[in-house]
Amino acid sequence: MKGLLRPTSGKRIAFFMLSDMLLSLLSLYLAYGLRFNFAIDPRFLANFWTVYAVLMPLKVAMLYLFKGYFVVWRFFGFEDAKNIFKAHVAAYGAFALLYGAAGHWIGPMPRSVIGIDFVLSLLLIGALRALKRLIVENSAHGEVKAAIVYGANAKTAGIIRSALDGEIPYYPVAIVASPDETEMVGSYISNIRVHAADTLASVARSEGAEALVITAATSQEALRRLVRQCEDAGIADIKRVRLLGGREERLEELSIEDLLARHPKDLDSAAIAAFIRGKRVLVTGAGGSIGSEIARQCAHYGAAALALVDHSEFNLYRIGEALPDAELDLFSVTDRRLLDEAMQRFRPQIVIHAAAYKHVPLCEANKEAAVRNNVLGTKNVVDASIAVGAEKLVVISTDKAVRPTNVMGATKRVTELYALNVESAATEIVAVRFGNVLGSSGSVIPKFKRQIERGGPVTVTHPDITRYFMLIPEACQLVLQAAAIAKGGELFILDMGEPVRIADLARTMIRLYGRENEVEIVYTGLRPGEKLYEELLIDESEKKTQYASIFIAAKTRYPVTKLEQEIDALIAADDKVAALRRIVPEFEHKG
Repeated sequence: MKGLLRPTSGKRIAFFMLSDMLLSLLSLYLAYGLRFNFAIDPRFLANFWTVYAVLMPLKVAMLYLFKGYFVVWRFFGFEDAKNIFKAHVAAYGAFALLYGAAGHWIGPMPRSVIGIDFVLSLLLIGALRALKRLIVENSAHGEVKAAIVYGANAKTAGIIRSALDGEIPYYPVAIVASPDETEMVGSYISNIRVHAADTLASVARSEGAEALVITAATSQEALRRLVRQCEDAGIADIKRVRLLGGREERLEELSIEDLLARHPKDLDSAAIAAFIRGKRVLVTGAGGSIGSEIARQCAHYGAAALALVDHSEFNLYRIGEALPDAELDLFSVTDRRLLDEAMQRFRPQIVIHAAAYKHVPLCEANKEAAVRNNVLGTKNVVDASIAVGAEKLVVISTDKAVRPTNVMGATKRVTELYALNVESAATEIVAVRFGNVLGSSGSVIPKFKRQIERGGPVTVTHPDITRYFMLIPEACQLVLQAAAIAKGGELFILDMGEPVRIADLARTMIRLYGRENEVEIVYTGLRPGEKLYEELLIDESEKKTQYASIFIAAKTRYPVTKLEQEIDALIAADDKVAALRRIVPEFEHKG
């Protein structure tokens, strides 16, 4: 029984044809009635059925020709109304020609009846098709929105079915093909016309669209163009169809991550899997944004065992819930005794050191803690990894280590120098340097989201400040990929793409929230130690690898005995900035 009631294209056409026949009969009778003040002259009424028999087939044919029988009730829009008007003009025009040529056969009739019937038929047939849309909109109290679907593909048909079944709060009024789908322009998907990509804004305005649903595979540049077109058309609600796994899909908000993510094309899953599979891996800072994703990736790529180290109880608990088979070690890497005990017990083959204090202003305000955690903590991890005979140690660094202007960047540069100059015995030690990751703890993006949701203002330190960005999963995969090809002693640089102006990022996020007239941007001034522009390379001597997204920086030689003495002096020094500058001469502190 349920199958019989389920709407199909054939049932819809049959329903509309039958309805149009009945409504046309009603409109013609009303036209005669209005013409004769409902006292119809019998001599005119005698050929009523003849007029109907001639006019009705013309109307059905023209409505079919102008797609009047392919309207989905829920999606009836301005284009459909125009098509019904055109069909009526064509049908009644043809009837007038026929009547002029063979009126004697049809019989006498007042010509005004045809004009009255034209208006009544147009109103009744149009109203029938608009009825369900009106009911849906009123019952949803405005929550169901007219939407443009961007993409002419199988996902589009699925979105339309979901809309018909009331599973999503949108009703597609038009489809816009992506530039890769130009062959679909002019065709129909589920009776909805497909338009060219460059007509999106005009189609959206003519159809009164309030939302955009993206089903096409779309590059970042194309996404940015779409956002600009939506802004021109007054559309703030932008959704994307995402595949959850298997065939299940869902609609999600278009995020700033979608617009900024690099999606490097040279991710080598096979190389990462060969590097990780069957190995015992220890991750420090495993509860943080980078460390937790590294841990998940290692589990995904088949690590034989995982040991997760973090000094935050909550963060360690959270990653432990996600990876229940992992060994959890709650201590700080500055505690060498506990670190050695964990290393000796677990016997890692690969160590990935992600533990660090990374927040620039906090490190400026807490120089002692920053030096102890970043420099002493990293030295402990390096020495303990060598002592236990780990096969490979990966030290995660930052773009702020390049010509540092703050304590955090300077401490990370010291750790690079130590990791790459220490006598490492059988342990291959590499460092990997990259910029900001989208959505990490301390990132501007979560901060901007909170500020926009509160109604603003959005605070940016400087109009010209720029940063590099990459998605956390992609950055972590590239870290593992760099480690997989490392031989020891390399400083790898991840290609972060083009830098992004933070003020532009803030404006884009405000637009995505549809709050451009409500939320303002306030410039607060550079914070202690903060640079306007970050750099990834110290000089132009970097070397290419087999992967376009990974480079190797020129190695800086530093006598390790001297460096160890200077690190000891740094730990003990009252003036941390001066002690850091003795190790990192290019450090120009702006605290």
